[in-house]
Amino acid sequence: MGSVHAQKEIYRRGHEDLTYYFGLTLGYNTSTLHLSKAPAFLQSDSILIAEPRSSGGIAMGLMATGRLSDHFQVRVNPQLIIGGSKSINFKLGTAKAGESQVQNQILPATLVSLPIQLKFNSDRIGNFRTYLLAGMKFDTDLSSNSASRNVEDMIKLKRTDIGFELGIGFNFYLPFVTLSPEIKISNGLTNLHQPDPALKYSNNLGQILSRMVVFSLHFED
Repeated sequence: MGSVHAQKEIYRRGHEDLTYYFGLTLGYNTSTLHLSKAPAFLQSDSILIAEPRSSGGIAMGLMATGRLSDHFQVRVNPQLIIGGSKSINFKLGTAKAGESQVQNQILPATLVSLPIQLKFNSDRIGNFRTYLLAGMKFDTDLSSNSASRNVEDMIKLKRTDIGFELGIGFNFYLPFVTLSPEIKISNGLTNLHQPDPALKYSNNLGQILSRMVVFSLHFED
């Protein structure tokens, strides 16, 4: 008897040949800060340790993808990132009466992010394809305290940031949508620190750079 083999159905044929398409993004990120110490940190024992801590946030966004060739695409993915407050733990050498020796400075962040990325796509195998991406991002922090009045323990961060992104993702072609899980690193290139020698914590810090790991789910039409 001859054997009968069921052929797997191919969904969304020719989708990768579209000139452009749109989608939605939901994401989760873990963000932290990369610190360097100012000369005042070594010259004084008022602060012994300055250690950044990571925190998580969620992202929601839109997506537009344009075809450049069989394997290359360009993508714009504006997002609102909320709940990604960063923090720095300080251990004080000397503390005032009633003041804890360990201080946690929380830096709220609500970002409007505009990533522009170049994607390299593998060949499609059935209902699956993988891709690599690289690009630049332009961030604006709606919670920035750069214009706030001085408070002794404040750390001022600039409102805008520019950075680069690298990542990998996977296209799963379903009957009515393409589901694309993706993971990427997103590193800032701009020194976010707005130093002020009158502020005791700020005076001990040099360069502050943003660091982020992002997991996203893209729903493509």
